[in-house]
Amino acid sequence: MSVESKSQQAYRFIRERIDDGRYVPGYRLVLAQIAGELDVSVVPVREAIRRLEAEGLVTFQKNVGAQVALIKETEYLHTMQTLALVEGFATSLTAPYLTPEQLGRARAINDEMRRTLEDFEPHRFTELNLEFHAVLFEGCPNPHVLDLVHRGWNRMRVLRDSSFSFVPGRARASVEEHERIVELIEQGADALEIELAARQHRTATLDAVLAYQADHKPASAPAPQAVAT
Repeated sequence: MSVESKSQQAYRFIRERIDDGRYVPGYRLVLAQIAGELDVSVVPVREAIRRLEAEGLVTFQKNVGAQVALIKETEYLHTMQTLALVEGFATSLTAPYLTPEQLGRARAINDEMRRTLEDFEPHRFTELNLEFHAVLFEGCPNPHVLDLVHRGWNRMRVLRDSSFSFVPGRARASVEEHERIVELIEQGADALEIELAARQHRTATLDAVLAYQADHKPASAPAPQAVAT
């Protein structure tokens, strides 16, 4: 059995933290700090960073250093747009079949999400967010639609989606929108009204993240000025 090199150890250490959300998109990777945690020099950490950069998981900017890559804007956009459509539809199809106990479970999860706002941890909030929505869509009577919803959520995991790490202020609004969706279902609202509420809830997060991305794009290099002759 081959012994893991220091560079491989550093790579695995960083990659695991990116994958499980401890290092969120935009998180700055301080080489000396990581080297200290691993009790190695910065050389293998630098090698690991270069490997992660080649994989598109890390970016390097002058005067900023290495940081976990921001989600690719177009990929995130397409996934969230699709998920908004299919999850909204799945929620409306499931709504007539949800029992008072299930709605109570959804509300209990949402209450827990509300409590996390005081000591906000994006990864945990995102886990609870999936639990909440799963209560509302897992009973979807159309298995093809449900499969598309599952694919959308799985794709978001690949994108390391903890959208709320970008826009923590969006979390509070999200909790209130959850309450509104549950109320609509309890009231027996029209299926289209429920679908649109669930869809708009998703696109509101999308809009907030894209606005953040636009505000935090690295400045482009200034165009060279013509020299007067």
